[in-house]
Amino acid sequence: MSARDVKRVEQARQRLIEFLVQGDHVLPGSLIERTVRCGKANCHCHAAPPELHGPYLQWSYTRENKRFTRWLSAEQEERYRSRINAARKLRELVSDLERLEIHSVEREEGWGT
Repeated sequence: MSARDVKRVEQARQRLIEFLVQGDHVLPGSLIERTVRCGKANCHCHAAPPELHGPYLQWSYTRENKRFTRWLSAEQEERYRSRINAARKLRELVSDLERLEIHSVEREEGWGT
């Protein structure tokens, strides 16, 4: 591994370590804004053009290969948005480290990427 590769990998590891030391709580998934139609036939959400209800916020995540969605109140959004953003940041840091490690192994082995 070249000195430059070693330095990049070490920097990526350090960013990950610093993030983990902060101790932020993480929640997987994403927040999705939804607008919906209700079941009342004479409601404005069934007009042309429709005026849908909402927006409402959903938290969507996957656990054990099963997708879950939860409707969130404004208070819940306030509590959980930073955790969901922290999980996204964690995934980015891990992906960056993996990319650098793969690159260094490919260069080391002469696999030409």
